[in-house]
Parts: sequence; structure tokens; C-alpha cells
Amino acid sequence: MLNRTLVPDSMQVSDIKFITPQQQTLDNGINVYTINAGKQDLVRIEFIFDNVNYDASKPLQAVAVNHLINNGTASLSAKDIADKVDYYGAFLQTEYGADQSSIKLYTLNKHLPSVLPILKSILDESVFPQQELDIFIQNQKQSLQVSLEKNDFLARKNFAHAVFGDTSYGSNIGFAEYDALQQADLLAYYKAAYKPANCTLFVAGKFEQTEFALLNKIFGQTWNNNLPSVQNKFVFPTAPKGEILIERPGAIQSAIRMGTLAINRTHPDFAGFQVLNCLLGGYFGSRLMANIREDKGYTYGIGSAVVSMKDAGYFFIATEVGADVCGNALMEIEKEIDILKTDLVADAELDLVRNYMLGSMLGSLENAFSHADKFKSIFFSGLEYAYYDRYIETVKTIEASALRTLANTYLNTKDFTKVIVGKK
Repeated sequence: MLNRTLVPDSMQVSDIKFITPQQQTLDNGINVYTINAGKQDLVRIEFIFDNVNYDASKPLQAVAVNHLINNGTASLSAKDIADKVDYYGAFLQTEYGADQSSIKLYTLNKHLPSVLPILKSILDESVFPQQELDIFIQNQKQSLQVSLEKNDFLARKNFAHAVFGDTSYGSNIGFAEYDALQQADLLAYYKAAYKPANCTLFVAGKFEQTEFALLNKIFGQTWNNNLPSVQNKFVFPTAPKGEILIERPGAIQSAIRMGTLAINRTHPDFAGFQVLNCLLGGYFGSRLMANIREDKGYTYGIGSAVVSMKDAGYFFIATEVGADVCGNALMEIEKEIDILKTDLVADAELDLVRNYMLGSMLGSLENAFSHADKFKSIFFSGLEYAYYDRYIETVKTIEASALRTLANTYLNTKDFTKVIVGKK
């Protein structure tokens, strides 16, 4: 019988294996990366398009196109698309990011001949009906009105704009930007961005040569979309140092978001910085959680993150605390950072973080879809699978002295942008 009074043995994850994709090319030049794995007759096909032609005077073009792309084509209404996709038990998902936009199709293999033509119509002959655009504008403005009452939303919005300025990473969207949306602008962006020359395909699931041939037959030909485009490339201004206080006299809680521009995944220090971040605020057992939540009781949750994007990386800490303890919380956050810059991390704490990070990496590779997601992360950073080898080795071997050096290099709180919404 199992003795539940005994703590089970634990050991560090020793080996993590990745499924590498097969690369193929459609007749029109679109690269296809396939993770052919899994026993179920299920596949995810993801079309990813780089965001292009950024115009600071029209910051919502890419967002609106991605949101409305499946709301009507030259041959199908929004209802037709929804009904047909539902009939075949498939699922369409659009996703906008600061660097890329995507549309994903989940379907059973046997329905590919029926659902792929629907997706081809969406990607090559969407018309963005004015009625659908009007509904989108109305809904988004209502959603924005609600969000502007939330301190954490205001903190996130103002922090992004302070750090990234009027780029797609930090554009300060308001009601006027929604009102300025025009059908003609959406069509122009769609024809420039959603074209074979700007497309990469990622397929995951059970996908053999028969399915590839069908994909090539439908998508490997000439598309209608062919307007010229220039990939987005941003240079960021020096972010303001110090505090940006947005006072809300009646606030019960204050939202805090603080951080700075930092390195991205291509930098050799990035993996070590992730270990440092995990120690500070990257998981439930982190130092910020132990201090600000467990010991002081200032918040229900606090966390930090290192984010990698194409043209930048950034580090941030975010929380909401009682308005009456906001100043104290800020001091405690800086205290925890200062400790990392002066004291060596104990072996037991570092081993716990190692095990957590390696276990999280292993747990994130549960199926073909997640393996494809891991590949996308390195693909769009211009990296190879050797990146993950270096990451795993760094997590396993980085020393406390190296973490202290990283803290002194990247966590200079005097350079942080600190946005506080509420009361201090």
C-alpha cells in the first residue's frame, strides 16, 4: 500500500526532446513547416503573416483586418462562413500580435477538402463589409470604455506607450482611432499583407503527403492579393525614467507596472535573464510573491516577465495593491531587486527554480500543436533548435554569481519606467 506520509523522490529533468518539422514549399513559394505527429485524424493549419506597412496615423489597420477577415468574402457572407465551418466541426481562430498576425484552422482530416476552400476564400477575397466594420467599431469602443475604468488596463496601456512610443508595440489607441477606420484602408492593408510572399505556414497533427498535395492544390497557386509591402522595423525612443502617476482619487487599489527595454531571445544572456526573472517574480514561489503577497499581504498576486519580440525585448513587473500601501509595495519591490544585486541565491532556492523551469518546459510539449508553437518561437527569432539546448543547459548549470551579475546588468531600477494608476 502507498505510504502517503513519505515524500516522493524527485529528480531534475534530464532530457527534453523536440519534434523537428519537415520543410516543404508550395508551388507559389510559401514555405510549409509540418510537425507530423499524433494518432488522431486531426490537424491544425496556421497561416502567419508578418505585419507590414505600419502607419502611425492608422494604427488599427492590422488589428481590424485580422479581426474582420472572416466576416465576409466575395462569395461567402459572415453567416455562410460560420455555418459551413460549424457544419464540418472545424474551428477558425484569428490572432493579432505586434509582429505577426495569423489565422488558424482546426479540423478533422476527412473534412479538409471541404473547409480549405472556405479558408482560401477568406485569405484571398475578403471584402470587409461596411456593416461588419461599423459593428466592430461600436463594440470595440464600448469595450474600451469599460476597460478605461480599470486601473490595470490603464497601467498596461500607458506603460507600453511610454516604453515603445507610437509603434505597433505601444500605440496609444483611443476612440478617435476607431472612428478613423475606413473600409478602403482595411482592403489596402489586406491586399498588401495577406499574400503568398508574406506568408509562412505551420501545420501540426496528422498530415501526410496526400494532405500536403491538397493544400498545394488550393493555396499553391497565384493569389489576388499582391500589393507592395514593407516589413515593419522599429527603433524605440529612450523611455522616460521614474514615475508616471495617473491619479484616481477614489481608487481602492492602485495598479503598478514598472520595467524597461531589455534584451530579446537572440541575446546570449536571455536564458540566464529568464532564470533571474523566475526567481524574482516568474512563478508562484517567487520572491515577489513571498514578500508582497504572503508576508505583507499587499496584493493577491504579483509577477514579472521577460518578453521577446522581433525588434525589442522588455522586462516588467505588474501588480495591483491596496491604495494605502502602494508606496510601501514599491519600496519592497525595489528591496527584492537590490537583494538579487548584492546577495548570492541559496542553492536550495536555485534548485527549486531549476526544477520548476525544466518541468514547465517539459510540460509545455504535450502534443504536436505545442511542438509547433515551440518551433515558431525560434523561427521568428531567426534561431535554430540549438537555442533550446543552450537554454536547458543554462537552466541546469547557471551559478548564483552569474545571476547576481545579470541582476546588476539588467535590473537598474533607476532606469525603470514606473506607471502607477490610482493613489500612492
